[in-house]
Amino acid sequence: MILVWGFKSYVRLLGVLTLVCGNCQNPAAQRVVEQVRKFTLFWIPLFPVKRQTLMTCTYCGVATALTKEQAEQLAGHLAAPGMPPTAPGGPTGQALGGGAAGATSTLPTTQD
Repeated sequence: MILVWGFKSYVRLLGVLTLVCGNCQNPAAQRVVEQVRKFTLFWIPLFPVKRQTLMTCTYCGVATALTKEQAEQLAGHLAAPGMPPTAPGGPTGQALGGGAAGATSTLPTTQD
């Protein structure tokens, strides 16, 4: 008997933010996606094996994996369309991961 098994990845777009890329230092759209890898048996996806949230620069194509906390912060920015986008670090524009080469926002923030 032949047993056919493997893995398949599914990608879901969560939203798009405009930030300064930590790699190319250009202000560009950053795609926020959720990637789920599922175990398949006879080409039928059965259960998820790995789930991660990624932010991809549309200018240079570099993908950055986000932690659960960063993904939750971005979900708040994506859910409020009237708010200007800022870096996931908060209103200070702190870099993702806190490194010097991270992404920071150059967009003005408004305080009401």
